[in-house]
Amino acid sequence: MENSNLLVGLDIGTTSIKAVVADNGRVIGAVATPNTGMRHGHIVDIDETAASIKRALTDISEKTGTTIHRVVTGLPVGMLQLEPAAGLTTIDENGREVNNNDVKRVLQAAIKSAIKDGREPISYLPSRFIIDGKTNVDDPRKMIAHSLAVNGILLTAPSGDLHNLNKAIERANYYNNFFVPTPLAIASVALDEGERTFGAIILDFGGGVTSATVIHQGQIKYAKVDLEGGSDITNDISVVLSTSKKEAEQIKIDYGYADPRLASEQAKFAVRSVGATQQQMIDEKYLSEIINARVNQIINRIGGGLVKHDTLKLPGGIIITGGTSLLQGIDSLVSQKLNVKTKLYQPDQLGIRNPAYTAGYGIVKYAYNMSEIDYLVENVIYGSQAVPDLPESKPKKERNAKRQPTPSETIVKEDYNVSNTPRSDESSEAEQTNKKEKKEPGSFTSFFKKFFD
Repeated sequence: MENSNLLVGLDIGTTSIKAVVADNGRVIGAVATPNTGMRHGHIVDIDETAASIKRALTDISEKTGTTIHRVVTGLPVGMLQLEPAAGLTTIDENGREVNNNDVKRVLQAAIKSAIKDGREPISYLPSRFIIDGKTNVDDPRKMIAHSLAVNGILLTAPSGDLHNLNKAIERANYYNNFFVPTPLAIASVALDEGERTFGAIILDFGGGVTSATVIHQGQIKYAKVDLEGGSDITNDISVVLSTSKKEAEQIKIDYGYADPRLASEQAKFAVRSVGATQQQMIDEKYLSEIINARVNQIINRIGGGLVKHDTLKLPGGIIITGGTSLLQGIDSLVSQKLNVKTKLYQPDQLGIRNPAYTAGYGIVKYAYNMSEIDYLVENVIYGSQAVPDLPESKPKKERNAKRQPTPSETIVKEDYNVSNTPRSDESSEAEQTNKKEKKEPGSFTSFFKKFFD
């Protein structure tokens, strides 16, 4: 597929790998494949995880008719650590305009000041730049300055976990451009602007892990991770009903209720039990009580942390998502136990109307909405091979603006997605793209154009 703005978001979960492909922010394909190489959010078998990644990306490639080279990968909140980070650099003793390299130098200083042994930077969220120690700005470029400082939050992850994720993607024969903090990716689609600003809690019920992340002023303020999820509920059903895990998972999907008040004793279904000569009949009420016991434990542990940090009073309440949130009544159960308003979120785009795809969808939306300052941050952290330099000739844009790239951005950002394999037709493609941009100045031939051939 040529001349398109395609981006692949990869959500590597404990029980499944989700890949979402978007064109100009609009989803054109998504797949989910089982993953047996992880446990409780961490890789325990690189080869198994790599095989699952390869299956997912091969499937989505065939489904969308594209050839994928690179991905952007989500990093779960359980791996993240937040550190305040500030940096300072000299511009010129006589003063001059701040350029991209100056911004990168002050970002490097901030990141270096806060990084700890055994951890690596994932992202940096500048809260403000300071011109000459007195003027706070969002984007200092093109401004006259003698010195430049920055304050913000550095997000880091364990070096070992990052190595394992990168190695699994590499063994699947793909390249990861950069990592996106999954809770911020989810917040970009599941929360509205008011919820992100004034505060809300994302409760992500996954297959192997359940997490609650507090978002306030657009940043992560607190997170609580519970090392149980949908797979533990499936295991409970398997043990209690003496049936296979495959059968238990299907029973959970077809008949499961998180809230027993919604289930019926009259509604029954057949279960194949190991060692039994014939199928046994189980009612929905009994099944829901099995499910409810585990869900209650998870909510109690998650809720304890939220209460301790006084976060349940945030006006946005709790937004519930993740594959396990498909259990009927889970929102009412959370609302009742924690005495807080709740709502369920699932993407509304065709093909991904399932909460299991929320993180993958959020990853592509988050990446498309990156500002030029965000782009410079990623260049500093991941290097020019993943994120090439921006040209200096661009007009200044507001930080975090939801905007279309300018034509001058487009030229360099196309290179961002080229396969590591050189192509003989690159120059002719660039000329065709430039001609097209001149004819269509408002088109979005952006950033991620050459993830695909």
